[in-house]
Amino acid sequence: MQTEFIISTHGPGLYEFTKDVRNWLNSVERDGLLTLFVRHTSCSLAIQENADPEVRTDLSAFFDRLVPPSDHPSMAYLRHTYEGPDDMPAHIKAALLPVSLSIPVASGKPVLGTWQGIYLFEHRTAAHQRRVAAHFA
Repeated sequence: MQTEFIISTHGPGLYEFTKDVRNWLNSVERDGLLTLFVRHTSCSLAIQENADPEVRTDLSAFFDRLVPPSDHPSMAYLRHTYEGPDDMPAHIKAALLPVSLSIPVASGKPVLGTWQGIYLFEHRTAAHQRRVAAHFA
């Protein structure tokens, strides 16, 4: 069984789509493995805490500090800069973070911890329509 989730973003940050995944899996009612794969090279996927929004803010701030925009003096070595100062850093962040996730499913429900949510981690500053392919087997 396969589907695709489309997540609208409006700048850097974590966008939760756990409810969308749960709703899609509701019809399954069996055990299996869910694989999610983001079809872009400048964003990533994450399973993170969904209770305290400061976790998402702090994660974004950490990665922005770790990989600043290409117009920052520490990034002067970058050559791929013609798509804007956020583009190459977005590719670096996506290379550091997962672009696919495997989540066990029991009786049609993702086996997540109490405070875990499924997120698309947007690394670009412009708004995007991100596509996440889902496969359940």
